[in-house]
Amino acid sequence: MRVTTRRRMAARLASGVLVLALAAALSAGQGPDNITRSKEAFAMRVVATGLAAPWEVAYGPDQHLWVTEREGKRIVRINPADETKTVLATLPEVHQSIIQDGLLGLALHPDLLRGAGNDFVYVSFTYADASGGTASRMAIRRYRYDPNARTLRDPSDVLRGLPASNDHVGGRLAIGPDLKLYLTIGDQGANWAQNRCMPNRAQDIPSEADVRARNWGAYAGKILRINLDGSIPGDNPAISGVRSHVLSYGHRNPLGMVFGPGGRLFVSEHGPDTDDEVNLIEAGRNYGWPHVAGFRDDKAYVYANWSASSPQPCASLPGRGAAPASVPTQVETAWSHPQFTPPIRTFFTWESAAAARQAGGGTMAPGGLDVHTGPGGVPGWGDSLLVLSMLKGVVYRVALAPDGRSVQEPPVEVFKTTNRYRDIAVHPDKRTFYLATDPTGRTADDKGAPTQTLANPGSIIAFTYAP
Repeated sequence: MRVTTRRRMAARLASGVLVLALAAALSAGQGPDNITRSKEAFAMRVVATGLAAPWEVAYGPDQHLWVTEREGKRIVRINPADETKTVLATLPEVHQSIIQDGLLGLALHPDLLRGAGNDFVYVSFTYADASGGTASRMAIRRYRYDPNARTLRDPSDVLRGLPASNDHVGGRLAIGPDLKLYLTIGDQGANWAQNRCMPNRAQDIPSEADVRARNWGAYAGKILRINLDGSIPGDNPAISGVRSHVLSYGHRNPLGMVFGPGGRLFVSEHGPDTDDEVNLIEAGRNYGWPHVAGFRDDKAYVYANWSASSPQPCASLPGRGAAPASVPTQVETAWSHPQFTPPIRTFFTWESAAAARQAGGGTMAPGGLDVHTGPGGVPGWGDSLLVLSMLKGVVYRVALAPDGRSVQEPPVEVFKTTNRYRDIAVHPDKRTFYLATDPTGRTADDKGAPTQTLANPGSIIAFTYAP
């Protein structure tokens, strides 16, 4: 009897310890995800420091790193062998005032330095609009690289007047295997925090009149597909009967983009205190925001449309806390759409709003996105997406399934440091990985606790596989 009682007491104690451990993990924002730690060994070194908010890093055909500085308004070229830096261009007209705007994406033409006459470099950036106030717009610009002078010259704007804001700007830029430009644009922070009274336009589709007038306001919350001269590709999807630059819609804040095996386009984006996403982008598809965050599972996320508050106007409502009764709310399964496409993976999907609040909004905040392709490279990695986290200071390696359209579990944490990872570039040997870090902001230390003391602020750091 005494042995049985002791066993029961031990079982209850173990159960209590498990509950406390789970509660501690939730309160630390670790989330319920099944995530493992990498067993591979990597040697780390610092390649460059003192960068003014490096935002995008690309490995060029000249074996150099090409980097945009969001705050510095410069495009720089870094030799990873001797760590020398060269300023290729400065863009003084860039509007930079917050942690979201400035000089952003960068894409190198596939023919760069290959003798084909296409030595072009494309960048995206924000600029002050014609009102002369604090409002801004986004543009894509093309430069020609002069390898003798080591400068970028002949600037030519490809597309201007795109949406920009003080939050959820997006701005990731890429050239696809089809030689089209791809650009991510966030929802401008609409219906969120200080912009809670701004209607969210992520579901809006431009009209024929908008396209004729070059009114790109409905491009908020979209992935764009653009001809290299800025025109609309003739094979873009006609969404609701209108062909525009819009490839897909219903996005919140897409900050990572990469073309993977088979030319498939993957995008990572921020969730609202829950459900960070990795999406496989397909033409004309609707990715749900703001009606859905992650899957249509009615868990933590409920769409509260602050801009539609009635009879109390939104501007009169307090800026913090749960939505008051005047704000219409809608659970995810109350909305449906024939083109809705769920993510292939979410991170930190909380079971309830209470669990998310207890975790302090425990998402990982995705930064850039890249891909490791097999064979070769790091043994065992094969075809894997590399999903950066700003708030956790890790890269999540997510193995792609053989179909290339889904992922295998579990994600694996690699490259853990006390930094905010903004972007990543992969060396052609697929064994060295270059990471750009933010100069300021919050991340997690080695114990998972939040901190703003960064180990390598405003830097490029390299991790090389060291078997």
